[in-house]
Amino acid sequence: MAALVKGLGQATRPLLPVVQSWDRDARRWVRALRRSPVKVVFPSGEVVERKLSPGKQPRKGVFEAGRHEQRLKQPLPVPPSQTPSTWEESGLRYDKALPGDKRLSSVMTIVKSRPFREKQGKILLEGRRLIADALKAGAVPKVFFFSRLDYIKELPTDKLKGVSLIKVKFEDIKDWSDLVTPQGIMGIFAKPDHVKMTYPETQLRHSLPLLLICDNLRDPGNLGTILRSAAGAGCSKVLLTKGCVDAWEPKVLRAGMGAHFQVPIINNLDWETVPNYLPTDTRVYVADNCGLYAQAQTSNKASDHGWVCDRQLSKLHKYEEEVDLETGASKGWLPELEVQSYDLDWTEAPAAVVIGGETHGVSLESLQLAENTGGKRLVIPVVPGVDSLNSAMAASILLFEGKRQLRRLCGYLFEDSLFRKGGNSFKICSLTVHPSGKLYSFH
Repeated sequence: MAALVKGLGQATRPLLPVVQSWDRDARRWVRALRRSPVKVVFPSGEVVERKLSPGKQPRKGVFEAGRHEQRLKQPLPVPPSQTPSTWEESGLRYDKALPGDKRLSSVMTIVKSRPFREKQGKILLEGRRLIADALKAGAVPKVFFFSRLDYIKELPTDKLKGVSLIKVKFEDIKDWSDLVTPQGIMGIFAKPDHVKMTYPETQLRHSLPLLLICDNLRDPGNLGTILRSAAGAGCSKVLLTKGCVDAWEPKVLRAGMGAHFQVPIINNLDWETVPNYLPTDTRVYVADNCGLYAQAQTSNKASDHGWVCDRQLSKLHKYEEEVDLETGASKGWLPELEVQSYDLDWTEAPAAVVIGGETHGVSLESLQLAENTGGKRLVIPVVPGVDSLNSAMAASILLFEGKRQLRRLCGYLFEDSLFRKGGNSFKICSLTVHPSGKLYSFH
């Protein structure tokens, strides 16, 4: 048995190969031969330096001269495709919203509510064109939310300094957008001040002594369209009284198509302060919402014409007729205003046109202001039995009619400075109107 165990022990071999020392030394020499030496030193003392290939550099720490030469060597030029762009050179940075980021939702809650919007003094602008118009006019941006960096790079870099730039998902913008097809960028701006705004030079050059007063306009689409028509006709100013929809509501901005940044808009005015914004000798004209055919059956009751809003009716109670205590005769309570067709001359002096809402009409204060300034009621005749025109349509007709009369009155073309009469032509100075509405003299 002992002999059998001894035989098995001799036959068993170790499980792991044992590496001999001479084998390990041989492998080390093989690795050394594979390397590319910098210098070769022979036993006789001769030193032979090996020339390196153009693409290889000596290792760090091999010799000090090599490191010194590397420090003196100029950096390689950057390819044109890798040169930093203007947007990057300006030092602008943006944040990327992570899942659960509430910054977009918290800001949208503020700018979509009129009380919060007026309290915070912020408005929402959506779309690249509207944002570009606002920046050009001098509006102050606060925050930009965008889905693609290219949208931000399209904006002037000098206007983006100090502005928070936040990149969000397009789905997040789509959830808060009022547009059918969102453009991927939203801007939060400080509420513009018409005194600090810089309006286009072309708009100021074509401005007219013609103002627009909006009274009880509560439809955002109508107000936006009216502002667009006012900018197109060359109005010098637009006044909005209390009771109108907010001019900076997103729907009004969308319907205005940039008109907010082309004509001064003064919002939320009391009727007591409206005369302070009118130029000297301005006559106020009220757009009448009843036709010429109805004038034959004119009544002094406000409810027959829709001129006076419900607020005034509840405030003044019974005022259909006032009785003179001395004579005992009754007299109408409405201001006595002459009625004339819209296409007759009414622009001899600086004029202001009052446009009322379709539901409530113009207020009693507007009629009183028209009477005090020597104005009239302007009527756009329609076919009998047809309801009154849309407020935006009526405003457009009156404003462009006023522009036509001013062009004929002044005898000049807006595009040219030549006045032609009797075959003779002579140069006149351009008619320029200050945003305040003052009409400069011309020759």
